[in-house]
Amino acid sequence: MGKALFVTEKPSVAMEFIKLLKVNGKKSDGYVEGQESIFTWCVGHMVTMCYPEAYDIKFKKWNLAELPFLPKEYKYDVIPNVKKQFDTVSRLLNRDDVDVIYVCTDSGREGEYIYRLVDQMAGTPNKVKKRVWIDSQTEEEIKRGIKEAKPLDQYDSLAASAYLRAKEDFLLGINFSRLLTLMYGRKISEVLSENHVVIAVGRVMSCVLGIVVNREREIRNFTKTSFYKVNVELKKEENAFDAEWKAVEGSRYYESPLLYNDTGFKARNTAEELVTSLKPAELALIDEVKKTKETKYAPLLFNLAELQNECTKRFKISPDETLGVIQKLYEKKLLTYPRTDARVISSAVAKEIGKTLNKLTKFSYNPSISENAMKIMKNNWTKDIVKSKYVDDSKITDHYAIIPTGEGEGAVRTLGKLEREIFELVVTRFLSIFFPPAKYSKLSITADIMGEKFFKSIKVCIERGYLDILKNDSKEDDDNSYLWLNELRKGNKLKIGQFTIKEGETSPPKRYTSGSMVIAMENAGKLIEDDDLREQIKGSGIGTSATRAEIIKKLININYLTVNSKTQILTPTIKGEMIYEVISSSIPSLLNPILTASWEKGLKMVYEKEIEPSNFMGKLEDYTRNNIVRVKSQNNINLLYRKLLNVKNTYGPVEAK
Repeated sequence: MGKALFVTEKPSVAMEFIKLLKVNGKKSDGYVEGQESIFTWCVGHMVTMCYPEAYDIKFKKWNLAELPFLPKEYKYDVIPNVKKQFDTVSRLLNRDDVDVIYVCTDSGREGEYIYRLVDQMAGTPNKVKKRVWIDSQTEEEIKRGIKEAKPLDQYDSLAASAYLRAKEDFLLGINFSRLLTLMYGRKISEVLSENHVVIAVGRVMSCVLGIVVNREREIRNFTKTSFYKVNVELKKEENAFDAEWKAVEGSRYYESPLLYNDTGFKARNTAEELVTSLKPAELALIDEVKKTKETKYAPLLFNLAELQNECTKRFKISPDETLGVIQKLYEKKLLTYPRTDARVISSAVAKEIGKTLNKLTKFSYNPSISENAMKIMKNNWTKDIVKSKYVDDSKITDHYAIIPTGEGEGAVRTLGKLEREIFELVVTRFLSIFFPPAKYSKLSITADIMGEKFFKSIKVCIERGYLDILKNDSKEDDDNSYLWLNELRKGNKLKIGQFTIKEGETSPPKRYTSGSMVIAMENAGKLIEDDDLREQIKGSGIGTSATRAEIIKKLININYLTVNSKTQILTPTIKGEMIYEVISSSIPSLLNPILTASWEKGLKMVYEKEIEPSNFMGKLEDYTRNNIVRVKSQNNINLLYRKLLNVKNTYGPVEAK
């Protein structure tokens, strides 16, 4: 009987497998060998796509006549600095005494791609190959993954989507970067006073640049508008409250052009006229008192994008830094797989969730975690979780939401401050879904003064529920000083106090932070603030959970965007805006979030076997070819030059470099 070969993505993961499987093996250069099994590792990507000059040396020189570059067969090569380890893995894959290969790279599209390229470059050895698909690196999960490993060919559609993603980025990057650099790079160099400018174009990268530039221009072109609201103080004995006027049906100002909106006027003098007309009144009549109850449940669990956004807001760190921390927490067996788009858990996980909670009751280093876990268990709050909104198999593709494993209480004690804070953020969100909902009493009062309506709404939390554990998520007013309003009834009369006119002004849209950009990318360019609405409309986004942080980082590194290290606010650079102008004037579809998201949706359809890979590839090549032919025939250099000068004038003088 031959040996089993385990191939992981990193050496640290291989060592974890060896430790958990209790393999007593001999360590060699690049692998560890036991009596029945061998463990080796990649070091991330070890194989990459070749540049055009590998196909023909003539492609080394950029030439418009040679575009589009659309190879019939794609070439790959081993990355030079990891060739030694590749040779080790390749030799082991082809060893005669190896009968079965367990693919243990990260359970996702990129992890699949990493192994498939190595397997391809090693000659696609004819062995039994099984895929280990796990959601955490705990002993229980690793053993389950090995036991339930499926034949590798069951993941062929995932591999096909991975190959296509790489070919898409390669074709668009190589062709469009060369095309636009050759046609317009000299003009940008001239305007920026730089010796040479390469216009870097990417399927997702260019789209993100467009989102940031468009937002910056909205802010730049924004004109503040003042408006004026009318409030009145209404009194009952010792108590009083402020009510706000609104131009509802029956008001003399209903749908008037004098309104800014139905609660304010465009001009102060119109607000003053309303106040003057109402001052003779001494009493206000209560028209309506409406009481309602509201129940609010804890937010959904974290996926990668939500956690990155939350960490940017709380800790002012980049999405890339967040990913680095939670990847480390995953490797320490503290959290489940981080590169996930799901915000729910599976029904299978939900049925076993009591085990995780039981382990968390022993986290004595943090009494809050252990006490809340015990509270959940004691009150049997897990009994209905399977039927809740937090469990939905239909919303899970590769992995479920990021949750604690319950393992590694000792490891937590070794974490740095930020690592511990992020870990506790995930744990707290997880525990909160078992707590009862928060309950509110809502009161809406309508008062009439000479036919004009004034409104007051209050919302009081009467049962905190999950807010006891997610204290920072409580944005509601817990002030009970207005409880006396519950005594008011329709027909009551209140004394009229002081009228006030409040001036307000419109605000420009907010700039994106690196965290909110990840959310916008997840939602095809829409920055949706409401948590529940965001989940409802979520479809195919721009990029993937595994790549979004890296794309933002790349745009900063190539000086198309800048990021404020303290606030994480993103703004375009002068070069970034000029690149935007070039793309906008030549291949504007690259800036379209919906179109960019549709490419990602196409890759998902390949994975789900809804379309053939050849169909996707044909559309990709047509898109590349058609845009190159069209741009080559354009004669817009003078118009573009004026736009570049306008950008330069917006930023002021540019020093020669």
